[in-house]
Amino acid sequence: MATDFSFIKNVIINACRPGVPSGLSYDQTCVFMLLFDKDGELNVLAVQKTDNEGYPWRNQIAFPGGHIDKEDISPREAAYRELEEEVNIRREHVELIGSLGHFQTINSKDIRVFTGIWRKRGAVRFEQAEISRVLEIPLKNLVKIHVDSKFHGRIPDVMELLYPLEDVVIWGVTARILHHFIELILPFYKPIAQ
Repeated sequence: MATDFSFIKNVIINACRPGVPSGLSYDQTCVFMLLFDKDGELNVLAVQKTDNEGYPWRNQIAFPGGHIDKEDISPREAAYRELEEEVNIRREHVELIGSLGHFQTINSKDIRVFTGIWRKRGAVRFEQAEISRVLEIPLKNLVKIHVDSKFHGRIPDVMELLYPLEDVVIWGVTARILHHFIELILPFYKPIAQ
């Protein structure tokens, strides 16, 4: 049975979105949080950054994205461009849901997060100098960690807000984005019983 995305679309379209804090200067970036069906289960696409010495995002789990260039006509167009450049997913294979809002990093980056449904799954290719692997993360695993860690109804500090998965830990701004997303959908989320 295919995943029904209608509740997620409705929640995201009607959600309150975090904005850019006023009075502060941030480097504008964007990411795409892609959702997709895999064997009837809702999954999230993420990437693990490479293990390069001196690379600021070394080994971190992130969503595909990057800087907004002067040539990009909008943050959304930049997000589509980065999605294709980083993981070879073209815009015509993504159904845009909307923006989750803005999330800031400790190194003065403002990340505009777009959500979409990856409708046509194909070969994912990536530049190995920047990305070591692509992760397909079942949403039910993230929700279980969220509930078991008692994250619901509060915003844990950066040292506590961790989503450990097998051989990686999602932390930092990616964990904050996931926390926000899970808090939005949790009242409506009903995973398929195994």
